[in-house]
Amino acid sequence: MKTILLVCSAGMSTSLLVTKMEEAAEDRNLEAKIYAVSEAEAPDNIGKIDVLLLGPQVKFLENKFKKKLEPLGKPVAVINSIDYGMMDGEKVLNQALTLLGE
Repeated sequence: MKTILLVCSAGMSTSLLVTKMEEAAEDRNLEAKIYAVSEAEAPDNIGKIDVLLLGPQVKFLENKFKKKLEPLGKPVAVINSIDYGMMDGEKVLNQALTLLGE
């Protein structure tokens, strides 16, 4: 099972995207835990995840999280703003899986 964390300003705007990603994973019979938290909660979740995706509104945090996670072999990336705006769970799930080498 892969664990995907989405981070945004307050953890609210990504909740719909999480639902869309879960639906896309279910359609593929892919076991994945996908959840969203605020930037303040993200550090408490680092040990529990395989990949971290940042909402476009917090892309300024990318380097901060890369410094913490990449040495642990956990990729970090910013979600494409168009995919985020369209709430395209399939494309964002694909982004996460590509980062994981799948």
